[in-house]
Amino acid sequence: MQKKKRMFGTNGVRGVTGETMTPTLVYKIGAALGSMRKGTIAVGRDTRTSGEALSHALKAGLLMTGCDVLDLGILPTPALQYIIKSGRFSGGAMITASHNPPEYNGVKVIEPDGTEMSDEETIKLEERFFTEEFDLATWDTVGRETIAPERFENYIEAVTSHFPPGIGEGMTVVVDPGSGPAALTTPIILARLGCRVHTINARLDGTFPGRMPEPSPQGLQPLAEMVVATGADFGVAHDGDADRAAFIDEIGRYVEENCEFGLIEDYICSKKTGGIIVTPVATSSLIREIAERHGCSVDYTPVGSIYVARRMIELIAAGKDVVFGGEGNGGLIYPDHQFCRDGGMTAAMMVAVLATHKGRKLSEIIDDLPAYHLIKEKYHTNDPHTVVRAVEEAFSGEKIEKIDGIKILRENAWALVRASGTEPMIRIMVEAKDPRVADGLYQEIARVLTKRVPTADRS
Repeated sequence: MQKKKRMFGTNGVRGVTGETMTPTLVYKIGAALGSMRKGTIAVGRDTRTSGEALSHALKAGLLMTGCDVLDLGILPTPALQYIIKSGRFSGGAMITASHNPPEYNGVKVIEPDGTEMSDEETIKLEERFFTEEFDLATWDTVGRETIAPERFENYIEAVTSHFPPGIGEGMTVVVDPGSGPAALTTPIILARLGCRVHTINARLDGTFPGRMPEPSPQGLQPLAEMVVATGADFGVAHDGDADRAAFIDEIGRYVEENCEFGLIEDYICSKKTGGIIVTPVATSSLIREIAERHGCSVDYTPVGSIYVARRMIELIAAGKDVVFGGEGNGGLIYPDHQFCRDGGMTAAMMVAVLATHKGRKLSEIIDDLPAYHLIKEKYHTNDPHTVVRAVEEAFSGEKIEKIDGIKILRENAWALVRASGTEPMIRIMVEAKDPRVADGLYQEIARVLTKRVPTADRS
């Protein structure tokens, strides 16, 4: 039987501070990581109030196994990943709960190439964690700690170097870091590209007083108001660790994340025709339509940025031309930069998109994209895999893909039904250009759930 992760989810391990997320747990993660990756480990954190305490616990575990630690302090997750990738590190770890509320925190483990740890290696780390199989150092071989909070400048330089000097001249942008670590990077990146930059929620504060770490349309209303009031070309916001970006257009509208993906994909594919886009099965058909417009193709993966990143690396190693990738949630990956979601690079890319369109407004460019209607629902159930199998059986006569859960493919619509990787529920996504077609397919799935899975509850 194939082993599965017991503690880590798709993007690390998370929990409520003082309840499931404790210094003891984080110390043991550090000791397990240090036992597996001898050498120098880079450590960073977001702005959460518990970050400093948990960072010390993580470093204690690493140091006690003989690893040296470079503490980079508060910085975005992609900044930590870039520093690890471009340096000589045995790995890294980020103390963050990303988009979760302030009471949460967690740990993301990073490999020497800057990607998140694979499922196979995470299972090995968990085995050490649960058995407490730690290679503790003797008194004279414990590790040493170095503090280097200024190193995020390396990341800023790396992002800005991808663009012509002054590409943002004449543009005004409002940045909402959400009191997170992007306050240290994104405003500087955009200013160096030549933009005039205003900020909101740009004070580092782990209580997140202005809005929650998840950049929702409701939470970004103050950003939208500021964009309109200042006459800005767009607004950009980040989640709690800044590996994702969300946008507001110049008239104050929230830019749906698949449209964000499509805009930047269109820009990249226009310069690199015939390449491959890598994205999960949950991403909109908009991405395929734009790819085909430029002679590009799409390679689909299970849901999760780590699967996208590793598939990109695998295809490139096989000699394939991979030009772009990411998820339909604002987490985009640029293979000529690094193999992880990068909100700072995405903010800069939007400047490049507007510069290419030479004076056209962001709202106009968005309105020219092909329109798709997307339905997202979730059903809580104690046995999500049984639910998925029931839907698969009911639609067995149709074309189905099983990359992640089941994806029902019709000529004018698709539906994805998959078990959540973090909660006892199934997630349902249905998409079509015609809202009536999408709703009809969704109702078919809902009837299956009602008839065959009486314990499922929609929420």
